[in-house]
Parts: sequence; C-alpha cells; structure tokens
Amino acid sequence: MATRTWPDRAARALTEICAPWVIVVVLPLLVAWQATHRIGPTLVWGLLVAATSSILPMAVIVWGARKGRWEGHHVRNRSGRAVPFAALIALSSAGLALLWIGGAPRALLALDVAMIAALLVTAAITIRWKVSMHAAVAAGAVAVLATTWGPLCWLLAPLVAAIAWSRVRLRAHTPAQVAAGALIGALVGGLLFATLTPTPT
Repeated sequence: MATRTWPDRAARALTEICAPWVIVVVLPLLVAWQATHRIGPTLVWGLLVAATSSILPMAVIVWGARKGRWEGHHVRNRSGRAVPFAALIALSSAGLALLWIGGAPRALLALDVAMIAALLVTAAITIRWKVSMHAAVAAGAVAVLATTWGPLCWLLAPLVAAIAWSRVRLRAHTPAQVAAGALIGALVGGLLFATLTPTPT
C-alpha cells in the first residue's frame, strides 16, 4: 500500500516503531529492572527474554521474508504465519527453560509464560482467522506494565488504540481482528502475568 497522505505515513511509522518485536525487546528489561533493581541482572535476564522471544524469532521472520516464504516482515498473509509462530514458540520455550535453570526472578518467568500462553491462543485462532499481533502484544505489554510498575501505566491504553488504528489504516487487519488481538493480549497475557507474579507494593 502506498503511503501518500499524512495519516498513511503516521500509521506506517507507528506500526514500525511499536512493532511486536520492538515492544518485546523493551518490556523484559522494564520487568527485570523492577524485579532486581540492579543493572547486571536486568541486562542478563531482560536480554535473555528479548533474544529468545523477539530478536531471534525476528531474524527467522526476516530471513523467510527475504526468501519469499511469506509476505514481508509483518507476515501479513495468514497462510505464511505457521513457521514464524512455530519458531517463536520453540525459541520462547527454550528461553523459559533457561530462565528456570538459571534461577531467574519470578516476574521474568511469569512474563515468559504469559507471552507464550498468549502466543498459543493467537496461533490457534490464526489457523482459521488472522489476529493482530501488534494489538495483542501492545495490550499485553500495557497490562504487564500496570501490574509491574503501577496503575498509572494504564494511561498508555490510548497508544494501544493508536497501534490498532495503524494496522487497520494500512489494511493489514480489520477492526475485529485488532480488537480480538487486544483482548487476547490483555486478558490472556496480562491476567496470567498478574496471577503468576506479585503486585508491587
């Protein structure tokens, strides 16, 4: 889709800046800092989650896009999502195992479990219907931040709406698909994280 107007350009910028892989690089570091309040452990645990749940899976996606196996690095075609989903689930599960073996803080384990659970739900639905991963990851991230850093983080909710708008504006998803993604991210990922990790006092 050509980006000729300012809303198109804004949607394109927002969809790239707030892409799932970008959020999943930053989110574990924020959770790790709140769990440890030390730079070393924050980098070790945060970057482990970022690498296995974002950076390495994104490398697989970019490789597949360059080989023509699916449509672009956002994998817009539903039929092309099977391999990226499988790679993401496998790498995230490996990351979870490393967190467990290494004695990572409970919050990091909870984050990885919540992300994998939300991913499994979206993958199952995507067999028949394309759910927005942008909306799912953004909504889940806001819920996780609200649990970890406090309720003021709910003020980021309009950003989730803006990201959802960008996906619809670019014709990557329908309004129903972004709404479903946001609900899965918040209810599956967010609630599971809140259940598995203590609320900060």
